[in-house]
Amino acid sequence: MTAVPTIALNDGTEIPQLGFGVWQVPADDAADVVAEALKVGYRHIDTAAVYGNEEGVGRAIANSGIPREELYVTTKLWVGDFKAGRTKEALRTSLQKLGLDYVDLYLIHWPSPADEAYLDAWKAMEELQAEGLTRSIGVSNFLPEHLDRVLEAGTIVPAINQVEIHPALQQRSIQEADEKHGIKTQAWSPLAQGAVFEDEPVVAAAQAHGVSPAQAVIRWHLQRGRILFPKSVTPERIASNFDVFGFELSEAELSAIDSLERDGRSGPNPAEFNPS
Repeated sequence: MTAVPTIALNDGTEIPQLGFGVWQVPADDAADVVAEALKVGYRHIDTAAVYGNEEGVGRAIANSGIPREELYVTTKLWVGDFKAGRTKEALRTSLQKLGLDYVDLYLIHWPSPADEAYLDAWKAMEELQAEGLTRSIGVSNFLPEHLDRVLEAGTIVPAINQVEIHPALQQRSIQEADEKHGIKTQAWSPLAQGAVFEDEPVVAAAQAHGVSPAQAVIRWHLQRGRILFPKSVTPERIASNFDVFGFELSEAELSAIDSLERDGRSGPNPAEFNPS
C-alpha cells in the first residue's frame, strides 16, 4: 500500500498529507463511500457536524477493522453550536455519532465574525484538547485578522487552518499568515470542482505525465506542501485521486499552475459569511 507523507503539526502530532473528504456525501451513502476510500488506502477522513454524515463515517471506521491509531479523523464545530455555548457538547455529540473516544483534529468550521463568538469557542476548544477528546485543534476559513484575534485571546496556536485553495484561488495572504504563526494550511475544494481541468497548464502537466487533470492538481498541492482531501463518490475517482505518488511535477509545471490564480472563489467569503 502506498505510504502517504505526513506533515508535522505545531503540537507534536502528525497528519497524513492526503485525505478523503465527505462534504455533500449523503448520509445513507457515507458508510459505503468511506469504506471504499479506506479500501483504496486513505487513512485520513475529513467530516463535519453540519454535513450530517458522521454516523456513516463512524460505521465505515467500525467495520473496517483498521486499528484506531492508524486512522486520522477530523470533524468540525458548527457556528450555531458555538454561538449557543455548546462547543463541548457538540464535540461529544460528534464523538457519539462517529463511535470514537476522540478525534484527531477538531476545527471551528467558520469564524462567523459578526460577534466574535468564535473567541469563546476557541477557549472551549483548548479545554477539549486538554481533556483528550481531540488530539489537535484548529480553525477553518479563518482570515489573517481572525487568526490574530484567536492568538490574542487564546493560549494555544491553531494547528491547522483549513481554507478553500485550488489553482484558481490560492489565498496567498492566508497561507503566508499561517506560515508566520506555524500553522499548517489545509485545502478544501482542492480540485476547484473541476473548474481548472481544461486550463492549459493543468492539461499540459497531465499529458506530460500520463495522468488525469485531477491527479496533476493533487500533485501540485502535495509538492507545494499543503494538506488536502479531495472528495468523490465514484470508486474509480476515489482510487485515481489516491494514485498520485508515482510521478512528480517539474518546477516549471508547478509555476505554470501557480499562474492560474484568478480569485476564483466557489464558497462564501469568510469576512461576510455569518451563518446561524
